[in-house]
Amino acid sequence: MTVLELGPDAFEPRALDADEAQMLHAVMSQSLGVRAGERVIVVTDPPRRQLGQLFARGALRATPHVQLLLMPEAPDHGSEPPARVAEAMAQADVCFLPTSKSLSHTHARRNASAAGARVASMPSITYEMAMRTLRVDYAAIARTSDALADMLSAAAAVRLTAPGGTDLYLDLNGRQGFADTGVFTATGAFGNLPAGEAFVAPLEGRAHGTLVFDAALPVDDPDDAVSGAPMVIEVRDGFARSVSGPGAADLQAIFDRLGQDARNIAELGIGTNPATRISGNVLECEKVVGTAHVALGNSLHIGGATDVPFHSDGVLNRPTIVAGDTPLIEDGRLAV
Repeated sequence: MTVLELGPDAFEPRALDADEAQMLHAVMSQSLGVRAGERVIVVTDPPRRQLGQLFARGALRATPHVQLLLMPEAPDHGSEPPARVAEAMAQADVCFLPTSKSLSHTHARRNASAAGARVASMPSITYEMAMRTLRVDYAAIARTSDALADMLSAAAAVRLTAPGGTDLYLDLNGRQGFADTGVFTATGAFGNLPAGEAFVAPLEGRAHGTLVFDAALPVDDPDDAVSGAPMVIEVRDGFARSVSGPGAADLQAIFDRLGQDARNIAELGIGTNPATRISGNVLECEKVVGTAHVALGNSLHIGGATDVPFHSDGVLNRPTIVAGDTPLIEDGRLAV
């Protein structure tokens, strides 16, 4: 399919209920700070079309300059959108990205941010998740996330362990920690909704150990995500060298198609949003308080050096992350 622009006459013909109006008000005012006269673009795809319409309707309450673009579903998280979408994003003041696959780690998103757009990326978000997790205390999430990001920035290296079998060394020397707070009111601000994490890109070529994803997998097969069995990844010299368990064949196919850089250990993150829960959806699971996540693939857009059209996270339960003698999280309990 080509990229389609949908006008208000294509929106769902019903009034917003009170909960929807409250959620949209929180997003438009507290999270993105949409102002009258600003240009807003909403990018969505067929599986998320109704959510795209919902956010467009919310934006229209703040400004008349709202464009809703329907693009084909992307093949992978981190795949570039069509040129028309990228151009529209770069010309907007605010971008909402409720899509099936993540546009966070793309040049299109990065260029939009560099041009000053405030961007909220919402890969794989569902209606139920939006209603439950977007009406939150953004200031409280920001305090926790900022404190953890500062600790990641100060750490030379960390060890990540968990009862499921994870034992991974990550070199963070010189890398900056970032906070996804949900408050994207500054020029060029970017993050996820639902928000709530602190994260960092480890140094390339240095990670080693074992990763066991037992809360959410870095693949999109629902049968894999709910099987209950963990995915196990052996890491050497900064790359995923072997993968076993549910989803292994899907992940290996991505590695085979995109090459060595897709195996890069790209990110370490810690969840900070108390409104989220383990659901099998990575966007939500990685924000859950008491979890950590590790991503594979692209790290260029979060302070790393690996540029590949793929970025996907796996999530683990009850992590312990220690920098020297200082715990950031211990058996799922945050140190801040």
